[in-house]
Amino acid sequence: MKRRHFLATTAAAMLTVALAGPAFADAMADAKAVVEKYATKVDKWDGPTSGPKAADGKTVVVVAADMKNGGILGVVNGIQEAASAIGWTVTVVDGAGSIEGRTASFGQALTLKPGGIIIAGFDAVEQKPAMEEAKKAGIPMVAWHAAPAVGPVDEVGVFANVTTDAMEVSKAAADYAFVDAGGKPGVIIFTDSTYAIAIAKADKMKAEIEALGGKVLEYVDTPIAETSQRMPQLTTTLLQKYGDQWTHSLAINDIYFDFMGPSLSAAGIAGDGAPKSVAAGDGSESAYQRIRAKQYQSVTVAEPLNLQGWQLVDELNRAFAGEQWSGYVSPLHVVTVDNVEFDGGPKNTFDPDNGYRDEYKKIWGK
Repeated sequence: MKRRHFLATTAAAMLTVALAGPAFADAMADAKAVVEKYATKVDKWDGPTSGPKAADGKTVVVVAADMKNGGILGVVNGIQEAASAIGWTVTVVDGAGSIEGRTASFGQALTLKPGGIIIAGFDAVEQKPAMEEAKKAGIPMVAWHAAPAVGPVDEVGVFANVTTDAMEVSKAAADYAFVDAGGKPGVIIFTDSTYAIAIAKADKMKAEIEALGGKVLEYVDTPIAETSQRMPQLTTTLLQKYGDQWTHSLAINDIYFDFMGPSLSAAGIAGDGAPKSVAAGDGSESAYQRIRAKQYQSVTVAEPLNLQGWQLVDELNRAFAGEQWSGYVSPLHVVTVDNVEFDGGPKNTFDPDNGYRDEYKKIWGK
């Protein structure tokens, strides 16, 4: 595998490690190992190989938190692709980025009386009354990013919550910033307290940076749904406040970086200059484009969004059959300018070359 630029050690960095002592050297080596591990190509299927055959003619409603979010869009695209393969009909309702919108969308989903519901991109507990209604009606539900952990969310009737290991995603993002800053990162973390998974990821990044000896300049809680309005001025304000101390931005997903570039450019910062942007998910198309062009994003710790759409369909099929969830935790991937070309695929997202489509079709008998 090509050795990546963030692992190249300058003479100055070597001197820093030598002067800092063995504890620093160990921390640097450990962080590099994590980044290296997740930057490699994913080409082996490690998911389920058995399960129920396809349930016939099911209708499914996807309740999406906000279709402007690249991560959610990628997952919904995967759901639609998988539904076509398994022979189901899918309707997508868009919550448009607000709690009120999601409440209305969930109500619309219930009126459609679907065979199953897929929740995409919001905390399950937020819509607990509607979910209780779905549960009473015997409508199976699966979800993407509805809770910090993978698997069933029994208290609200979610058969399986699909996600990567959120804590590993956050650790990989923080470790990259530590290595890239030569062990002296000054980071600002962006999150949204509306979502439990977002807080868990941000807290993990903060803890990891501080445990390694880096500095968290600020922990910013700003709504994902308002990034287009808030991030331009917020970026300018933070630049004025911290200047060169700010080496890296860490965010719980890519959407925060969709709107930072113009403010960074206006401040005279080059596209590959500091502060460098590192996303702990999701691996959107726009993130891939920025990384490839070296325009105000250095890394995304990507999730296999399309694969996760297929997994959601498979988990729902298991729910229809009265079986247990698959237990599968999908792989994550550190995407940099050095590896963005080899696994981006035609959609410019992390789409593993591990044959997942064929594997799921085998399980379903398709």
